[in-house]
Amino acid sequence: MKTVQAAFLRAIIAVVVGFLLIKYREQTVTWITIIIGVLFFISGLISCIVYLVNRNAKTTATLDVNGNPISIDKPTFPVVGIGSLVLGVALAAFPTIVVNWMVYIFGAILILGAVGQYITLASVVKLSRLGLFFWLMPSIVFVVGLIAIFRPQWIASAPLLFLGWAMLYYGIVECINAFKVMNIRRQVARLERQQQTEAEVVDAEAEEVGAQDVASGHPAVDATPANSAPEEPENPNAGAGI
Repeated sequence: MKTVQAAFLRAIIAVVVGFLLIKYREQTVTWITIIIGVLFFISGLISCIVYLVNRNAKTTATLDVNGNPISIDKPTFPVVGIGSLVLGVALAAFPTIVVNWMVYIFGAILILGAVGQYITLASVVKLSRLGLFFWLMPSIVFVVGLIAIFRPQWIASAPLLFLGWAMLYYGIVECINAFKVMNIRRQVARLERQQQTEAEVVDAEAEEVGAQDVASGHPAVDATPANSAPEEPENPNAGAGI
């Protein structure tokens, strides 16, 4: 659940950053760059802390009818968190230097964000089927990041406006994915509780039967004697001299 909360935090920060890029793109961007750097640093730091805390936590698994594990609740490596942490330090410490590289930096952010969303979807696809819609949304973010890095002239007229809307879109997609992951994990937890309850009922019934047998003095034994041999079928030709 902490991982989902970190995803919600990344979504909120992405929306705030997108709003700043859209609203104040024509004004001086030095202080905006510092604020964005602080936001990214906080987001990356929390993601890394959540990963370190959950990495050594006890994992839970749910088994299907064949006894195969269908879920292992392990945290995914915080690719986006580490990228946000490094980027936040760079933006906050050297705002005047990175202003000229703003388009490329936010293009890299979108690519890392899309990769992180792919990793999140891949971690839950074995628990529940995901429609094409969930894979298409991060693909759009990934393509926009590639355009910002390799074809910045396509958005040269208003690069920060374009990237601002892209960051808003990324934040909304991250929020949708977080809701989906949270819903899937709730279903898995419900299945785990159901399996545990059924196992407890079976154990209780077995103990009750054993207690009744001991109380009656007739323990449950095999009806067939251990040393009894199976009867051989009668030979119709026996004694006929054939």
